[in-house]
Amino acid sequence: MATPNKVARIYLRVSTLQQNLDRQREVIEEAKRKGFYIAGVYEEKASGVNANRPELTRLINDLQEGDWVIAERLDRITRLPPREAELLIKQITEKGARLHVPDVFSFGNIDDLMGADDSLPKYLAEPLMEALQKMFLRMALSIAHEDWKTRRDRAQQGIERAKAAGKMKGRAANKTLHNNIIQLTLKGLSITQIASTLNCSMSTVSKVRRSYKASHKSGDKDQFDFFVKDR
Repeated sequence: MATPNKVARIYLRVSTLQQNLDRQREVIEEAKRKGFYIAGVYEEKASGVNANRPELTRLINDLQEGDWVIAERLDRITRLPPREAELLIKQITEKGARLHVPDVFSFGNIDDLMGADDSLPKYLAEPLMEALQKMFLRMALSIAHEDWKTRRDRAQQGIERAKAAGKMKGRAANKTLHNNIIQLTLKGLSITQIASTLNCSMSTVSKVRRSYKASHKSGDKDQFDFFVKDR
């Protein structure tokens, strides 16, 4: 049996556990129709700005010279800042593999990218094509990262607007835990002892004690009751 000319490893990623990969799986069938042999499909639910992604790492480790890495979009592979993203892509290309994003671009050999009717001789066309590839890659990586920043900022703005409108509240205080911290403090236990007894962090104990001390000095009875009486 002849060895396939084009071997593909397909990377699929969504950012959250609630999202699914069904739409992205269409690239698998598309790759098969284009004549690729699918050597592996790597599925991940993680942020594109996370550099430590087990499945992407496994894909890179599995790469053989001549393999193609296929993703639905470039931002599926990375949304890291451009400099870090370029280093990630370099890990792929240094193994002799090529990157392919359907209907967008394909970073492959010059022979794969140039048609038979190209008028420029190869010794001129090759460096020109490589320079254009690098320029386009940097631009695409920058766009992917900027898009992530825009989405993040919009989400944060939405949260702030909801809080301002009273539609979203911060995490409710654990009144029982707070009261227990104060009671143990009044009994003379240290921060370490209280954290160990109540199975909470030392920072939580310190924060509650500071709040209690500040409110007690202010003479604000409502705040005082919050700490010393379980309402």
